[in-house]
This record gives sequence, C-alpha cells and structure tokens, in this order.
Amino acid sequence: MILLRSLLFNLAFGIWSVVVTILALLVLPAPRPWILAIGRWWAAGMVWLLRVCCKITHEVRGEIPAAPVLVASKHQSSWETLILPLLLRDPALVMKRELLFIPLLGLCLWRAGHVPVDRRGGATALRRMIAGARRAVAENRSIVIYPEGTRTTPGERSRYHPGVLALYLQLGLPVVPVALNSGMFWGRRSFLKRPGCIVIEFLEPIPARALRKELLPILEERIEAGSERLRREAVAQLAGEREPVG
Repeated sequence: MILLRSLLFNLAFGIWSVVVTILALLVLPAPRPWILAIGRWWAAGMVWLLRVCCKITHEVRGEIPAAPVLVASKHQSSWETLILPLLLRDPALVMKRELLFIPLLGLCLWRAGHVPVDRRGGATALRRMIAGARRAVAENRSIVIYPEGTRTTPGERSRYHPGVLALYLQLGLPVVPVALNSGMFWGRRSFLKRPGCIVIEFLEPIPARALRKELLPILEERIEAGSERLRREAVAQLAGEREPVG
C-alpha cells in the first residue's frame, strides 16, 4: 500500500505543480503578494495531497513566531519547505541559487522575493545573502535558513555553516531553532512516503545579539537534540503502525 500511495502522490504532485505553475506565470507581472498567494496555495495543496494519498499528517509544537525572526531549521525532507511558508507570515527563504535556473519555477521564486545564495561564492556570496536578507527584513519578513545547507537523513549531523551566524550578527534578529522528524516519513531522495504524523517544533528563541561565536555550537546542540528526541518518537510511532510496502 505504501508503494501505491507514493505513486499516486507523485502523479498528483506533478499535475498539481503544472497547474499552479501556469497560474503563477499568468500573475507573474502582478504585485508580489499575488505570487506569494499562489505559492501558499500550491504548498497547501501539497500538504493536503500528503494527507489524502499518503496518510501523512503533522503536529506543530512550540510558539510560531509572529514578529520578524531568523528561523534556523533542521532539514531532512522537502516537507519543511512546504510547511514553513504556511506557518510563518511571508518568510524569505535562503535557498541555493541553482533553483533560480529551473525553468518557470525560478521566475516564481525570484518574484516571491526569496534570498538566493551561491554556496561556492565565498565572501561575495555571503555579502549578497546578507543584503538580500536585509531587504526582506525591511519589509517586515522573517528569514528562514537551513544551517546545514542540505538535507540530512534522520539521526545524521552535517556541519553547520557560518551563514546563519553572519545573518544573526548583521540583522539583529532573535534566532528561533526548529527541530523536526520529517525524514522519517518523507526521506531524502526517497520515493516512498510512510504514513504517520510529522512533528515540527519551534524551540526556545535565542535573543538578538546575546551571543557571537558561541551561537553555532549552541544552535546546533538545540536543533540536534530536539530532532533526535522527535526521531525517537517517530521510531516508536512507525513500529506500532507498520503496513505493507506494496
């Protein structure tokens, strides 16, 4: 059943994405809020498809920030790229620049006002990222960044990059760490989607300018400890709700 549900989801994913992309192109010259509304509509549809096709639901823990903050999230799946723009009000996502080169999608991401970063660009890329984030903050938007820079498998740690520290020091915003266990249900580069309840947790904020070089180890410890706790919850959940793959 998992295989069949995953196949159904991927078919619906493609059809829904084509429909929404066409709509986005039609409103591309319109003001940015129109593009954001289309993007949220697409993400909400994807979350609905996960629930209907794959029986994947979610639970939100902690306090969702309302004022502009720097959200530093664990990254295990495509799922959090869908849910964070739905939970937060008009966030600007720090994303790899290569996404802008994807036909049609890149135009929509550019018009939505996200923050591209060239991961091989060194100091110049860092300055551009900070400048883009400052423009977003000036519009009263939160910034979302994945400190590891890529998706990891549950239980895996990757090096936390200094970009999040640069944003923390330059923007003067509190940092909200985010833990999750999405990779247990929608794994990195995995076709199969396992039914269950994904948990995303907004952890205790780190006040603006309270830390400097100490930020990275403290941030990493909070995110990793929280994500490991949620991973163990998911292991117990999946052990009690096994179903056949095909």
